[in-house]
Amino acid sequence: MQDQATEVTAAGIARLAGVGRAAVSNWRRRHADFPKPVGGTETSPSFALAEVEAWLRKQGKLAEVPLRERVWQQLAGHPEGPLTALVHAGCALLLIHERPTVWLAASAGSDVRLARLLPGALAQVLTPRLGELTGVPLPGAGVPGDVNTPDESRTANSGSTAPGVNTAPAALGVNTSGTPGAPGSPGTPDTPVNPVDRSAAPAADLPPPLLPSVPLLRGAAELAAETGARQAFEFLLGRHLDANPRQYTLTPSELATLMADLAGPARTVLDPACGTGALLRAVDTRPEQWLHAQDSAPDLAALTALRLALHSRAGVRAAAGDSLRADAFPELRADAVLCHPPFNERNWGHDELAYDPRWEYGFPARTESELAWVQHALARLTDGGTAVLLMPPAAASRRSGRRIRADLLRRGALRAVLALPVGAAPPYNIPLHVWVLRRPERNPVSPEVLLMDTGRFAGEGRVGPDWAAVREAVLDAWRAFTRAGRLAERPGLARSVPVIELLDDDVDLAPARHLPPPAVADGAEQLAAVRERLGETLRLTTDLTPPAADPAPPARWPLTTIGELARGGALVMRSGGNGGHARLPVLTDTDVLAATAPSGTLPESDEEAVLTELGDVVVPVLGGGSVARVIEEPTAGAVLGRNLVLLRPDATALDPWFLAGFLRGTANNRQASSYASTATRLDVRRLQVPRLPLEEQRRYGARFHALDEFERALRHASRLGDHLVRGMYDGLTDGTVAPD
Repeated sequence: MQDQATEVTAAGIARLAGVGRAAVSNWRRRHADFPKPVGGTETSPSFALAEVEAWLRKQGKLAEVPLRERVWQQLAGHPEGPLTALVHAGCALLLIHERPTVWLAASAGSDVRLARLLPGALAQVLTPRLGELTGVPLPGAGVPGDVNTPDESRTANSGSTAPGVNTAPAALGVNTSGTPGAPGSPGTPDTPVNPVDRSAAPAADLPPPLLPSVPLLRGAAELAAETGARQAFEFLLGRHLDANPRQYTLTPSELATLMADLAGPARTVLDPACGTGALLRAVDTRPEQWLHAQDSAPDLAALTALRLALHSRAGVRAAAGDSLRADAFPELRADAVLCHPPFNERNWGHDELAYDPRWEYGFPARTESELAWVQHALARLTDGGTAVLLMPPAAASRRSGRRIRADLLRRGALRAVLALPVGAAPPYNIPLHVWVLRRPERNPVSPEVLLMDTGRFAGEGRVGPDWAAVREAVLDAWRAFTRAGRLAERPGLARSVPVIELLDDDVDLAPARHLPPPAVADGAEQLAAVRERLGETLRLTTDLTPPAADPAPPARWPLTTIGELARGGALVMRSGGNGGHARLPVLTDTDVLAATAPSGTLPESDEEAVLTELGDVVVPVLGGGSVARVIEEPTAGAVLGRNLVLLRPDATALDPWFLAGFLRGTANNRQASSYASTATRLDVRRLQVPRLPLEEQRRYGARFHALDEFERALRHASRLGDHLVRGMYDGLTDGTVAPD
């Protein structure tokens, strides 16, 4: 049964039917029987998903709603919000994964019956897998769990209660009174109960709290039958995170795996700021292991618990609460702690935690919340245990934290500081650090610390670093360091530094300040190779520029405008917007001007995203520059960003390189520009191109294409020139290049 309460926006309808949002707007105008809005706003109305699906089928516009899309729309439109819906779906998927026969028994019959049976059914899997949950809102936790038992209210009336079972589920917001049994149970009616018509139910019997989630849970079960319960949950969680990118600070999976590998094998692992559980999910688990998670957001703690239970057979214990103020595992001594703590927190508990026993290495300043997390992690380790934390680079050098850093070094707790490339994790514009710590044992401490800088492996734009190279370099250096207690210099990459060298007035642990400069490989030979490549690039100028001759008179072609071509159907004109798909890169005006890969992001919204295709021509409308870019293979499929106009020429009428080349004419841009007080704006419709036969267009297009390649070569030459100059400076200053 489809949930009448599930709502879907116009963008969601477009995705269901596989059309653009403009088509949905046309349907609303042209068809009087199109479903009426049931919510939202005037500019972004929402519609009942069941009504929309029925209308699409009636019109022959939809054979079947894609299952993934239907389940996602049910989750996104849940009356209690998507997070609650995601938790409920995760509970059902865990039940399906662990006890499929229990789910089949509970789901047979009406929605009301399933909603009444769910708390008891979920208890059969939640309690054994997750144990006691502190503040984690999982429905069914602590509820009597036998689906095939007689009615719970009758058992209570007879004075019979299962020993050791918490029979107060009301505290969890779950109403279990009058729960019927499975079909065939003694004295259990299998008659569907209408939550509106009270004639089929006792007067005091209210609709069960999980009833609004039942259509979603049935859909999730169908999805699990197709893909598996674990994959179904990962899809729904990933879709929710993509749709709300600003609400969560995520740890990329590659970084999480690297941090887990640095921690090494561990029987007990803790993440005191677990978020959505990325770090613990990266742990290579076994059934005898225990994973402990805590987060200040109860819903995130619940999602982490479900994610880990679905992902592995390890024991899982999760809790909600601020780990610094309300530690849920004060007696735990873990073999490893993994943590991506919140950065730059001023309200972390400085005033009320002044005498906390965890500050073994010094009381952190109000501005040093990260050092409070470091000491919390050390306090939860067993002797010799390893903690790996993601840290902002400022934590390695701020003067307010120098005394704690000094004590961490003196006592051998801090073992390594590893600088990641820019773009490794949010915030993407700074090179974050990974700190590796060990709780000191009674054995003598190591006198050296590993410092490493992997900045050389950064990628261009937002493509991220070369994770394979980062992983290989970091793990190789760390393992060599742990084996020998020291590491020979790897110029520009890593070295082990004696602790005594770091204990100065600043106790600055930034790796770049203590590493030798990278060696100029083969010295002058490498510089000669760079010089040769630069020369080859510059020699292209002779092939592309005409020989000196008397100037020809300007051509007098018949001209047309972009607006006229669009009206005549020779091209399609689209403007970039404010919304996009969270999984797709966004081509920005900066990317077009610099001829770089798509680097932007936009929040997912109801606005239809414009996707680039091969042969499109993209023009920036701000800045006054004469730039047009033809979309090629690496850029195709990106979302068109703000302040860009896309022209999609008809291949039988217009050559894209011819079009882009003439749009770049300086005089052409000048006559099509308007001027405001602070910016120049280009009216793309007024840009002019000559009317030429297609074969003649292609001749010009080939020349424009060659100029575009030369322009890219010049940019590459600029980078080569910078490399050559930097190499010469480095060679002269380190003695590998002689001044003559």
